[in-house]
Amino acid sequence: MQGTKSVVAGRRSMAENTPDAPIIETKGLTKHFPVNRGVWGKPTAQVRAVEAVSLQILPGETLGVVGESGCGKTTLGRLILRLLDATSGEVYFRGRNLGELEARELRNLRRRMQIVFQDPYSSLNPRMRVGTLIGEGLKVHRIARGREVADRVEQLLTMVGLPVSAAARFPHEFSGGQRQRIGIARALAVEPEFIVADEPVSALDVSVQAQIVNLLQDIQRDLGLTYLFIAHDLSVVRHIADRVAVMYLGRVVELASRDQLFSSPSHPYTRALLSAVPVPDPMARRQRVVLTGDVPSPSRVPSGCPFHPRCPEAIDACRREVPELADPGDGRRVACLLRTP
Repeated sequence: MQGTKSVVAGRRSMAENTPDAPIIETKGLTKHFPVNRGVWGKPTAQVRAVEAVSLQILPGETLGVVGESGCGKTTLGRLILRLLDATSGEVYFRGRNLGELEARELRNLRRRMQIVFQDPYSSLNPRMRVGTLIGEGLKVHRIARGREVADRVEQLLTMVGLPVSAAARFPHEFSGGQRQRIGIARALAVEPEFIVADEPVSALDVSVQAQIVNLLQDIQRDLGLTYLFIAHDLSVVRHIADRVAVMYLGRVVELASRDQLFSSPSHPYTRALLSAVPVPDPMARRQRVVLTGDVPSPSRVPSGCPFHPRCPEAIDACRREVPELADPGDGRRVACLLRTP
């Protein structure tokens, strides 16, 4: 545990020395997947999964990313970790351009950036014992060896609320919530600074979701971690996030602080999302914003504002002009011609 405390102190000192420097920054990040290849192997269409996303994540904060299924949330997280190569744009980790790193440099940097996957059933190798799963990263990055690996695995299991005896068991012997705790322990093993949590509670029961979210918050507080928290459950995002980015068809349409976004959403799509969140008070009344039509295919993105075919406030200019993500004057950033000058 002494080693863990020293690592935590080192991270905190780095964050305190550069409080305004983002740990993650993306500039025009774009990812297109080719589909429907023609006779000569050339793609005849492209899925625009992520389109010109520029954002910053500060040390110690949690940036929530929300939106409908297929809007590009998971692809964005994988691009940031360079699990996918971007079509264009750049990703910086503490000022270093990940796209310019050689394989060895990127491998050394990967221990500082980790991911917790959505499905706790398929993300763990069923043929490996839990102790081997968690300790694998320690050996690959030469963080520990011999008995030190077993000691570190025991510390991590205790940290995520599992018994030490779990190290000798296989993943199929655990429940979904316990498997997700194993996934979190595996991510923490290499002492990262930044974690992408890709819908880490969506496959779990509601009661277990709260436990995992509280665990993530406790770990963040103790280790000084930074999160990109991807989710479609807005109530979970409201509980854990400091800022929230709302995505639609691969673009960020609104980026605001948690309180600002949930108390006074600006973009019409954000207002529609929040109006669909169930209210626990049966006497409460909320004006529901009902969107017409379906989400367009990301391979056939509408011209102008991607949201204009479903927007109840769309004007003629929305059909022609692509709105930039800009500050309307209240500190947030909104991609809407009606909200920004």
